[in-house]
Amino acid sequence: MEKRPLGKSGIHVAPLAFGGNVFGWTADEKTSFALLDAFVDAGFDLVDTADMYSTWAEGHVGGESETVIGKWFKQSGKRDKVVIATKVGLPMGDGGKGLGRAHIMKSVEDSLRRLQTDVIDLYQSHKDDPDVAQEETLEAYDTLVRQGKVRGIGASNYEAPRLAEALAISAANDWPAYVSLQPDYNLYDREEFEAGLEPLCLKEQIGVISYFSLARGFLTGKYRSEADYHKSPRGPQMARYLNPRGFRILAAMENVCARHQASMAAVALAWLIQRPVITAPIASATSLAQLEEVLAGARLKLTAEDVAELDRASAPPE
Repeated sequence: MEKRPLGKSGIHVAPLAFGGNVFGWTADEKTSFALLDAFVDAGFDLVDTADMYSTWAEGHVGGESETVIGKWFKQSGKRDKVVIATKVGLPMGDGGKGLGRAHIMKSVEDSLRRLQTDVIDLYQSHKDDPDVAQEETLEAYDTLVRQGKVRGIGASNYEAPRLAEALAISAANDWPAYVSLQPDYNLYDREEFEAGLEPLCLKEQIGVISYFSLARGFLTGKYRSEADYHKSPRGPQMARYLNPRGFRILAAMENVCARHQASMAAVALAWLIQRPVITAPIASATSLAQLEEVLAGARLKLTAEDVAELDRASAPPE
């Protein structure tokens, strides 16, 4: 399995990450364990979660995903085979939120306990917090790295100017710098990331772990009209994709699928993986069949013709 550097962290990962938002939510504990076993046994290692997964589900308060992963670590003995990434900052069920020092220091202990581990490989700011000085956040992370509780830090949902500011603050104070970024990026949603964040990430050697890699499911090809909205809870979100450009992207993907006898999901992920800026796109699965389809994306090698066709069809509007 090809391993890629996660920015300047010194950590290397396989080119596909498992999105842990499903653990303890749409994938119960038994299913989650089977998915994690299959993912790692296939040679992959990056598992991404967050402390607030899955606060959106009725009766959940956050920590459900981390708890499942921690139980799996203990039962399987595979902690040393996983690069575990989690996040802090979005609201928890108890009302705690933000990137202030006090919340970070409390949250990291909670995450370590739930994950049943001594160290978090990648600890990420889940979303920029304009109410807290970046110096306070980064100094807290410096403490955690020096304590050995965190190996590297990452940013999620940051705009280019704020990410550049954070990197400058870290450099000026000799604090750990963000080694990775999690943006919303896929064949359809290209413009925002490519305009400002991609050049910055390439220049600063920041690893990119894209989320919504399948455009909330649109790039699987199962949503072609409003009549398909019932196929998942995210169905109504497909309205933004059902337009001439969206259908043009699906048509190009179908051509590539035919040439490789591959699924739409595999093609969408393979396009991301071949981008020089991408370290590992994130994808989730709730069944072993879905997982195999996702893993196929990391094995699919697109030709220059494939990439050119997909690039043309998905080119952002002028």
